Amino acid sequence: MNPEWEEFACWGCRRLGLRWEGFRHVFGQVRKRIYRRLRQLDLASPADYRRFIENNPWELDHLAFCFRITISRFFRERPVWEALEKVVLPELVQRLTARGERTLRAWSLGCASGEEPYSLAMLWHSGPLRSALALRILATDVDPRLLERAARARYPQGSLREVPDPILQRCFSKQADQFRVRPAVTRYVQFRLQNWRDHSPEEGPFHLIFCRYLVFTYADIALQEQFLEEVAASLHPLGWLVVGQKETLPARALVQWKQGPLPALWQRRRKEGDQP
Repeated sequence: MNPEWEEFACWGCRRLGLRWEGFRHVFGQVRKRIYRRLRQLDLASPADYRRFIENNPWELDHLAFCFRITISRFFRERPVWEALEKVVLPELVQRLTARGERTLRAWSLGCASGEEPYSLAMLWHSGPLRSALALRILATDVDPRLLERAARARYPQGSLREVPDPILQRCFSKQADQFRVRPAVTRYVQFRLQNWRDHSPEEGPFHLIFCRYLVFTYADIALQEQFLEEVAASLHPLGWLVVGQKETLPARALVQWKQGPLPALWQRRRKEGDQP
């Protein structure tokens, strides 16, 4: 990478509380957005843009938009979904029903175009567990355009390549050159405009919190630890945190969290006096 661009990228990450290491392989997407912004502002170089931001701090909001990475598809990392289907959800439903609970609540952070929350809804709708509990999924993202796309629930065939055939047949209807998620599935999901840095939603505690390839890839360690404190307060005692298969939690957090059947699945360690 051009040294001028790398210097700017490292500076931008520091200003935004992000980790440059997380962006090394995807910075092309970020650079395209910054190029467009340079043209809009009639600036010649990243150094000029840095000076502009330092003189106009409100521009940091746009810089944060430039650093947003949106890579999303249905059933991304299939082993995670298989573990949810075969291990996590059956055990969770059994324990919740034994406690007399009637609703399983999930939160998908950084949901982008909706593929992740819809994947969970499809898994639930297509399996035997839906008769035991109601399912409510809150899906949040900071980009209103992506949320509008998610609410439309229409997708090109390429984004369905990891969808199991039975779910494809049951949960999608073909419309021209696109596939639409059926209303029987979309009814489980509520979309909301919200930044992951904001306070947790009031709908908790959640039994499942999805935060995949967002905070633990791009945020710096201090923000990761702060975020985990929020998550811990929003997670049901029996709940699970779902991250990316290639992600891990900050080292200092491991005394409070334990790994599940896959590297992507985490639960809080119980403290003395916690309810089972």
